[in-house]
Amino acid sequence: MRDIVLLHAVKSAILALFFMVTLPAFGQEQIRFDREPLLIQTAAGKVLHFTVEIASTPDQRAYGLMFRKTMADDAGMIFDFDEPRRVTMWMENTILPLDMLFADDTGTIRHIKENATPYSRDIIDSMSKVKYVVELNAGIASKFGIKPGDRIVSATTTKKAK
Repeated sequence: MRDIVLLHAVKSAILALFFMVTLPAFGQEQIRFDREPLLIQTAAGKVLHFTVEIASTPDQRAYGLMFRKTMADDAGMIFDFDEPRRVTMWMENTILPLDMLFADDTGTIRHIKENATPYSRDIIDSMSKVKYVVELNAGIASKFGIKPGDRIVSATTTKKAK
C-alpha cells in the first residue's frame, strides 16, 4: 500500500512539473498583438522608424514582452493605457533588457528608463501621468539620442478619443 501511495505521489509530482513547464508556453500562444509603424521625432530633427506590437487590453499590457528571447532592432511594443495616469512597470519574466519611453497623451516623451534589468522586480515609475509606454531594445535611446520632449507618433497615439 505504501508503494502505491509513493507511486501516486511521484506521478502527481511529475504531472505538476509537466504543467509548470508547458503552461507558460501555451500562455504565450494565447496572447496576440497587432502591429503598427511608429515614428519617434527627436528635437534634433531625426525621424526614427520602428514597427511595434500594440498592447491595449489589460491582458496584453500584463503580458507585454515577457519570455521573448530576441527582438529586431527596429521593433518594440507600445502600451496604450487609455487614459493618462501614473504607470508602474517591472521586468519580471522579461528576458530582454529594455529602454522604456513614457509618453503623455500627445505622444510627448516625459521620462525614459534606459537599460531596464531583465527579470527584475524593481518598480519602474513613469514619474508623471502618461498614456503610452514604448519598449525598445536597451541602448536604442542612447544610440539615437532619444530624450524627454521627443515625440512618438503612430496610429495608436493619433486615434481620436471615443
